[in-house]
Amino acid sequence: MATLTEAPPPLSPTAPDTKPPRKRGRWTPYWLLLPGLLWLLVFFALPMIYQASTSVQTGSLEEGYKVTWHLATYWDALSEYWPQFLRSVLYAAAATILCLVLGYPLAYLIAFRAGRWRNLIMILVIAPFFTSFLIRTLAWKTILADGGPVVGALNTLHVLDVTSWLGWTAGDRVLATPLAVVCGLTYNFLPFMILPLYTSLERIDGRLHEAAGDLYARPATTFRKVTFPLSMPGVVSGTLLTFIPAAGDYVNAELLGSTDTRMIGNVIQTQFLRVLDYPTAAALSFILMAAILFMVTLYIRRSGTEDLV
Repeated sequence: MATLTEAPPPLSPTAPDTKPPRKRGRWTPYWLLLPGLLWLLVFFALPMIYQASTSVQTGSLEEGYKVTWHLATYWDALSEYWPQFLRSVLYAAAATILCLVLGYPLAYLIAFRAGRWRNLIMILVIAPFFTSFLIRTLAWKTILADGGPVVGALNTLHVLDVTSWLGWTAGDRVLATPLAVVCGLTYNFLPFMILPLYTSLERIDGRLHEAAGDLYARPATTFRKVTFPLSMPGVVSGTLLTFIPAAGDYVNAELLGSTDTRMIGNVIQTQFLRVLDYPTAAALSFILMAAILFMVTLYIRRSGTEDLV
């Protein structure tokens, strides 16, 4: 009877099913990326390969071009047009600095002080995009015209005396001078500086400013220790978005400058469309791309931030 009334031994638990769940749709992200990859392949990679092969060709438009791996084209193009390369870097750097000096206070105002006027100011910032790049540049020919109010005011303030001494203007004339080209670059690319700065400044937690005030930090110290370091991603992004297109621009130098203010973009355009020297034009394009890539890489590493907005 004792044997019959004893509880039966517990059953061993069944082994859990170790089969991994079936992954569904693991190829979906790749299918979604496929259109973008095809776009980059057709409209970016293939033209780059074609231009690379063009840069090492020899021949003429009448006889045809053949790939002969003539790498001396790169050295010949650089040795002949290095002044335009240097001028492009200087003009782009000057415009970038001016955009940063003008854009940072405005971005700070929009992020922290604009209040209900924020949307209106943002619309005014992007308003130049509503018109053509060409029209905006042509407008500066009227603004900087000889005998106009801007030139008259600069003469009254003796600003043109200083800029003439620096070589940025020629006497009482502003058009067809480096100053006009830099002004056009600054105006056209200023929104590209303001928008990343505003995005970066808006992300800053306002409580950090309050904490700095509680620690008896002055407004200048708060800006130097808190605001500006936290806005560095916007500074880096804005300077890159301004410098890169400004260095390769040719419209401002063509419409506001002269033969003495030609940038490398003007040379490439001339070689492609007028001289029809395709290998030299392609070589100049690759030299410009390599130089900008080198400067951008060095700048990002020296800036101490890779968190771009």
